[in-house]
Amino acid sequence: MPSIIGVDLGGTKIAVAKYKSDTFEIEDEKKMDTHAEQKFEHVLDDMIAIVNDLKDEDTVGLGVGVPGLVRHPEGKIVTLPNIPGADSFNLKDELASRLKIKVEVDNDANCFALAEAVSGIAKDDRVVVGITMGTGVGGGIVIDKKIYHGDSGYAAEIGHMLLKPGEPPYKTSDARGDVEQFFSGTAMGKRCTEASRPEDYLEGKVCSFLQPEIFREVAWMCVNIVHLLDPSVIVFGGSAGRALEPHLDEILRELKQWLLPGTPLPKLAIAKLKDAGTMGAAMLLI
Repeated sequence: MPSIIGVDLGGTKIAVAKYKSDTFEIEDEKKMDTHAEQKFEHVLDDMIAIVNDLKDEDTVGLGVGVPGLVRHPEGKIVTLPNIPGADSFNLKDELASRLKIKVEVDNDANCFALAEAVSGIAKDDRVVVGITMGTGVGGGIVIDKKIYHGDSGYAAEIGHMLLKPGEPPYKTSDARGDVEQFFSGTAMGKRCTEASRPEDYLEGKVCSFLQPEIFREVAWMCVNIVHLLDPSVIVFGGSAGRALEPHLDEILRELKQWLLPGTPLPKLAIAKLKDAGTMGAAMLLI
């Protein structure tokens, strides 16, 4: 049975899984630390070593999701903020040359959105927006089971949409006031220093003063997405995104308040798949 390998290259972990190409049932998987401090060439060698451990004569392709900008369809990394030395590197060509199989490379949030749209919580929906909320905020748009990349591959950089231009919620020399400066894990850590995990910002009493503000800001982000794309569903993932689950009704009420009258409300949902990163990367080959 032909197989496809998916790689979720994170700033702290590399996850690699082999899937059956017809059912996307997982056959094998491996994980290791990224060791980003060793720079990209060492990370690349480690990733190739894991792929070679899983790869066999039936493996027909490799998909890789990376946490940064990727030029599509070339598979060239534009910038990878958390792994030094990867900027302007053509990862697709390098992997295809060294592994001798077909390769596709995309943004990791696009891979997340694709997996949830094809096999996850949004499999019955046509227009899907996926939002990952962890250390940063990422986004992916999937229409009719295909990633929407825009003209050059940079679509759905939701974390960099302006929320309050020039008014970030904490003191910084970078005063963009974009989404990522409001409710990424990094930003929430600056807004509530008592928390130790991304989930703490949105659960319990530790940061209770902050939570109503975060829910309003998430809703405002969704208002912009709805007016631009008219999605069927917006799916939240990542450690902080999953922590929104008890608050989706509250966010939906705030969202409805700011939409133009008569605008259809999208569903708000929490990601279903445990391995959306590697699965979505593998699905780049279909």
